[in-house]
Amino acid sequence: MNLRREKIIVLILGLLAIGFGVMTIKSGGFALFGGIEGKEFAGKYAPFVLWFNFIAGFFYVIAGIGITLRTKWALKISFALAILTSLVFIAFGVHILIGNPYEMRTVGAMTVRTVFWVMISVFLVKISHKKIAESHCSQS
Repeated sequence: MNLRREKIIVLILGLLAIGFGVMTIKSGGFALFGGIEGKEFAGKYAPFVLWFNFIAGFFYVIAGIGITLRTKWALKISFALAILTSLVFIAFGVHILIGNPYEMRTVGAMTVRTVFWVMISVFLVKISHKKIAESHCSQS
């Protein structure tokens, strides 16, 4: 992948993460703090999933800024989001299996969130490894 294309992809991923974070904060905030209307909007929700996603939304924005600016710490935050989202998704699966109520849209949303952060993490690892390899080649 050439450098120009890589920069464009990184910018798009960063902006997607920021947008995803803002939407997550907005919808989670409404469900948590929107009174009766917010609770009706949320439906049959798992409180731990709702709180995790709401808080994670702020980290989506931070990670998106880091990705856009091509910082080293963006990979760490993205990787942490991928791992933590996966763990919450597993816990949500257990929540469902023991018979607790849930919304199918939550299953879909958690799938999208998990895949999104895993894919971003994999991409960032690939480009960081490419940079390391290039720096070793140029030093030889």
